[in-house]
Amino acid sequence: MSLNKKILGVIFANMHEDVVPELTRQRTMGSVMFGGRYRLIDFTLSNMANSGIDEVGVVTKSNYQSLLDHLGSGREWDMARKNGGLHLLPPFSNLTSGMYRGRLEALYGISDFIRHSDADYVIMSDCDVVTSLDYNKLYDAHVKSGADITAVYAKSNLDLDAAAHTNVFGIDAEGRINNVLINPEISGECNISLNTYIISKPLLMSMITDGAAKGIYSFAKSILQAQCSRYKIMAYKHEGYFSKITSIKSYYDANMALLNTENRTKLFPDNAPVYTKVRDNPPAKFAIGAKVKNSLIADGCIIEGTVENSILFRGAKVAKGAVVKDSIIMQDSIIGKNCSISCVITDKVVHISDQKILTGSANYPIYIGKGAEI
Repeated sequence: MSLNKKILGVIFANMHEDVVPELTRQRTMGSVMFGGRYRLIDFTLSNMANSGIDEVGVVTKSNYQSLLDHLGSGREWDMARKNGGLHLLPPFSNLTSGMYRGRLEALYGISDFIRHSDADYVIMSDCDVVTSLDYNKLYDAHVKSGADITAVYAKSNLDLDAAAHTNVFGIDAEGRINNVLINPEISGECNISLNTYIISKPLLMSMITDGAAKGIYSFAKSILQAQCSRYKIMAYKHEGYFSKITSIKSYYDANMALLNTENRTKLFPDNAPVYTKVRDNPPAKFAIGAKVKNSLIADGCIIEGTVENSILFRGAKVAKGAVVKDSIIMQDSIIGKNCSISCVITDKVVHISDQKILTGSANYPIYIGKGAEI
């Protein structure tokens, strides 16, 4: 990005929690674990850090204790700074604001934070998309086009279930967005919004102030959809690998896709690492007789049984005689002796006792809540 331009990053940690209520009952969307050792917010925050954005505000709403613990001072993302750095912005940060109902209302709640930033532009993003994205290219395209707003999208096939939680763009030959469909009942190849936008700070502040005066709270409905003819809203096509979390099944599929080496290489390019909180665990331990095939095993795991086509987070344990297939076992969970687990998602600190049999399917994986004992 140009050296004389400064960009403020704003990440919405609580948006889209309704799509995976099982996983967000006790945490924000940004805190949902992914890929063996990461949280969903790690991808968006790392994209910003890798793009040279050194001032980021994380907008929270509720259930954000685990998010605070994960982000800390922002040191892992090189954002523990005296000037700029990482800012955690809980609700009610504006004395005249309440618990927000939408993106525009949330922005009003943090309007003082935005106003006092010396940034020229603001990039806004959510935590429901897992991808590697260079915001420098987005910035360059935005400035070159002279757009008021530039929105990131990707061409992808959409089914009816995913469409219920997705915005779709109509784009003309010049790349301008001329129609916005919010949660449409359509399927097939579409221009899917990746919920990432860049806009000049003065224009954003004008929209926030105007929205507060008119009592409107939805950025998608009241700005993108209702005023796409008033503003020049350009589309920026993201060509890289991505996964969009729209349901517990899509979450399961997005994790399982990482077992494919090609997908992992695209999501974790050498020149754009994904940072996360460091947890000082010992290396994974594989006992004599343990069998592991096509799986991601994080540090601190202890494997005495069989693991196939699965993802095990830090500190997970699979006891002797247990068989775990096509499953996601989150942090510090224990699979007892001689268990048979297939197509199961366990949350943190789950204990499945000896000889239990749990069989789900790829379309309907079984979810076991945090701290459960079965």
